[in-house]
Amino acid sequence: MTDSFDSLHAHRPHVFPRRFWRKLGLVGALLLYLGLTLHQLGLPGLHYDEAKEAGINAMELLTGAPVTAFRGASLHVAGVDLPLMVQDYIGALNVYLALPFLALTGIGVPNLRILSVLTGLAALLLLERTVSVWMTWPGKTPAEEAAPISREGVIAVLLLAASPSFVFWSRQGIFVTNLTQPLTLLCLWQGLVWLQGGRPRALWLSALAGGLALYAKLLAIWIIAPFTLLAGGWWILARRRGNATAPPLTGGQFLGALAAFLLPLTPLLLFNLQTGGTLNSIGGNLGESYYGVNNLDIGRNLAVRMTQLGQTLRGDHLWYLGGIYANMVAVRLAVLAVISGLLRRPKRLLPPLALTVAAVGMSLFTISDLFITHYALLQPLLIGVVALGFGAWFEPLPAPAVERALRWSGGGLIALWLLLDLSASLAYHRVLTRTGGLADHSDASYHLAYYLQYQGLGAPIALDWGMEAPIRYLSQGAVRPIEIFGYASPNAPDAEFKARLELFLPNSDNVYLLRAPDQTVFNGRREGFVESSTSRELYPVLEERFRQRDGVALFEIWRVTGSSDTQ
Repeated sequence: MTDSFDSLHAHRPHVFPRRFWRKLGLVGALLLYLGLTLHQLGLPGLHYDEAKEAGINAMELLTGAPVTAFRGASLHVAGVDLPLMVQDYIGALNVYLALPFLALTGIGVPNLRILSVLTGLAALLLLERTVSVWMTWPGKTPAEEAAPISREGVIAVLLLAASPSFVFWSRQGIFVTNLTQPLTLLCLWQGLVWLQGGRPRALWLSALAGGLALYAKLLAIWIIAPFTLLAGGWWILARRRGNATAPPLTGGQFLGALAAFLLPLTPLLLFNLQTGGTLNSIGGNLGESYYGVNNLDIGRNLAVRMTQLGQTLRGDHLWYLGGIYANMVAVRLAVLAVISGLLRRPKRLLPPLALTVAAVGMSLFTISDLFITHYALLQPLLIGVVALGFGAWFEPLPAPAVERALRWSGGGLIALWLLLDLSASLAYHRVLTRTGGLADHSDASYHLAYYLQYQGLGAPIALDWGMEAPIRYLSQGAVRPIEIFGYASPNAPDAEFKARLELFLPNSDNVYLLRAPDQTVFNGRREGFVESSTSRELYPVLEERFRQRDGVALFEIWRVTGSSDTQ
């Protein structure tokens, strides 16, 4: 007993400082993230997707206004229509999660974005858990469900916390559906815990998180599907070989996991029973997407995605904040870390690397476009792989001098990555203070919304995309633009566009919302507006123009009049 106590006591001086410094590093990284994300949270301007995919429905539910459910699909409960989806492939989770924040703090932009910031914080915590559990797998003995904080887990959080991509995507998290990040990481973490001999509840929680991630946004399948295949394949092989860590799976446990997975997908099922929207959206864009991406052109799509992967690591894609800043060594260091990990700890690195490669492969297909914002889903996983690779630089070696050199070198490279990320993120904040955001992210939308509200223009006619949702949210429902431009094609108006427009032209009190000519999203609507007006001997008159802080025109308010002398 004495020998055992002395042995334990002898190790305490080594174990305690290591755990302390890791906890300190983790807390420091989280505080750094919060500082970077909470600063000037009202900028850039509110993006259309933020308002459309959370803000408007949450505002309606809180104020008791009629709920404008996407495609009219809702669940009627206690006299309230609960929206099922906000897009054909995006669930309404953000709507319901936003409710307590808006109820407590009021309806505003920072109030809505607090949800996204906390979502990013949860993603950082779950990334540490996922990487730390991955450090114990595959093991020869069952792992504890609460794995200790690993060096690699702290490295992953440090490298992600200051990343310009992660920071500014988290600030506008509804724009990129960053809710998929913590849900997919929870699925991975608990799935790995179960594979290492964890209790059945870990399997059920993993399945529930996977279903929630898919409901949050369907593209979470990029991670959920390959993880299920990889985990299932490993479990089958491990059971056949008699691996002691591979848990048994009874019929009841399997059915429980299946039920946990399907439960959060119930709204998606109900939505498709009512509208068929998701199935039609996928089926109608299998060969060519809505924005013209050829899903069969694998080579071109792969080239685009590989470029975006590098941009995600560097952070040089956030032009709409007002400038381009980058961590120019991030890609090189990531490659170096992965190669190091493959050379020194291939069994530990190969599974998460295979999962990442599979996810990138699945991202080559899209029903919309190859948007870089899709990689908000993949960035935490990618950084986790890099952290596992960097961890190889800190493993013991027979030669103490070489070991010390590698440790100092690894620490220096991690510090360099972190400092360059921090420098880029701070530079983005500085330029954002000056510009207020550009294009669809400009704070000019605030001035547009308030002008309409205080001029009593409660029902303007929107002839282009991107204005209706922010105006409704910013005016707290006082202004409800009427979109008539038609979503059938962004390239040209549909056959019924002019008929819809001509319903409003006879009323001279109507005002029309257009984008400035070089900011047009849905083409041909401006020309149709002018042509229809003049054919009735009416004349379009520009009433007001709203500009970015640098003077570039973004939005316009027009009227029509019977006299050509007004302009």
